[in-house]
Amino acid sequence: MFRSISEIKEALLSGKSVLEIAQNYLELIEKNKSLNAFLEVFSETVIVEAKKVDDKIANGTAGKLAGVVVGIKDNICYKNHKVSASSKILEGFESIYTATALQRLLDEDALVIGRLNCDEFAMGSSNENSAFGPVENNLKENYVPGGSSGGSAVAVSAGLCTVSLGSDTGGSVRQPASWTNTYGLKPTYGRISRYGLIAYASSFDQIGTFTNNLEDAKLLLEIMGGKDEMDSTSSSIPMSSELNTNDKKRIGIIKECIDHPGLDSEIKENLKTKIEVLKAAGHQIIELSFPYLDYIVPAYYVLTTAEASSNLSRFDGVHYGYRSPQAVGVDQTYVKSRTEGFGPEVKRRIMTGTFVLSHGYYDAYYTKAQKVRRVLKNKTDEMFEQVDFLLMPTTPTTAFEMNSVKDTIQMYLQDIFTVHANLTGNPAISLPLGQHSNGLPYGIQIMTDRFKENELFAYANLVEKI
Repeated sequence: MFRSISEIKEALLSGKSVLEIAQNYLELIEKNKSLNAFLEVFSETVIVEAKKVDDKIANGTAGKLAGVVVGIKDNICYKNHKVSASSKILEGFESIYTATALQRLLDEDALVIGRLNCDEFAMGSSNENSAFGPVENNLKENYVPGGSSGGSAVAVSAGLCTVSLGSDTGGSVRQPASWTNTYGLKPTYGRISRYGLIAYASSFDQIGTFTNNLEDAKLLLEIMGGKDEMDSTSSSIPMSSELNTNDKKRIGIIKECIDHPGLDSEIKENLKTKIEVLKAAGHQIIELSFPYLDYIVPAYYVLTTAEASSNLSRFDGVHYGYRSPQAVGVDQTYVKSRTEGFGPEVKRRIMTGTFVLSHGYYDAYYTKAQKVRRVLKNKTDEMFEQVDFLLMPTTPTTAFEMNSVKDTIQMYLQDIFTVHANLTGNPAISLPLGQHSNGLPYGIQIMTDRFKENELFAYANLVEKI
């Protein structure tokens, strides 16, 4: 089992071929089918591509990711391969182009081994909303891995691929990373092109990564990041320079996060211990007040459902994908195809979004939420004038049992510590923090100022060492 890019490189230096590495992963995926992490394994194409990369290695022309096997969330497009966003509505749809972020990995000779299960259209916090069944947490039977990128998290945690890509709209990379003992990175909004990512909420969505260490996350970001003419929201701001981690840092602790009544007591105590160790090492701990924590999740759901209502209107049973066999005429084609094609959670969010955008409610909900978003951003910018980074829990609890959370609001509150970074566009990463007495892992989240990912990695490195 190869758990990192450096292990792949060592295997190649010791005489293993890329083909052998790919076959090793294919065997592991087959053995772990019960996890339901993969919706489709590209067994044939990965073998063909592996042979090509072996030839490149022999010729001395191989890229930085030669032999690295990548799994992709099922909302990232890969030319001539199916993509469905784990929804029945996109049944049989095959992409005619490759997402820019993925193309940049392929250009460095990475191999794509398959598409990974997720919550339908990336809407969910447990990976129980997929049209193709839930993903099981590889660390505990009958437990959820988190969502929406649950398949991507489990694939890396279980060693079924070297690294994987997910998307993070409100915590969909960091939350499952916390529950599967992996590293989940959400870069600054605009750092990685969204071209080829099936949209959920366009002003929030960001492609992120799952890895088993910090170095791999950093390398993937360096390769995928940067301006893309196919995405007008992608940024040309270069990666910041390397940071000296020996300097003493100003670490921000948000009082409302640490004292949140929903935060598990063990996670709270472990986090406090970590803070004390950082303090003892000479770093300055600054307690901050963020009185808007209770407004974060409502503002997020008003804005993202509004954007989803607009973005998902294109899936209509007319152009491509699922069309109801019972439909007669135009109206029925739209109504029946969408009713049968979308799952309950997606329908709930489309209807909520349509409601908040409707005449008479637009100002009361949508406009108000946009104002809240601006207040959140201003307050966050203000905090980063006082501190270098914020340290907070990734999730309020550890993973829960499948089908145990019935209340929709309770499910939405799983994102209480992660949606902040999406509303404000800041980069954030979840690192493994510890193991709970229930045997399950949980993460610690680090967030910093926009476009300061190199600093983010340096701070993460510092926290991890301590």
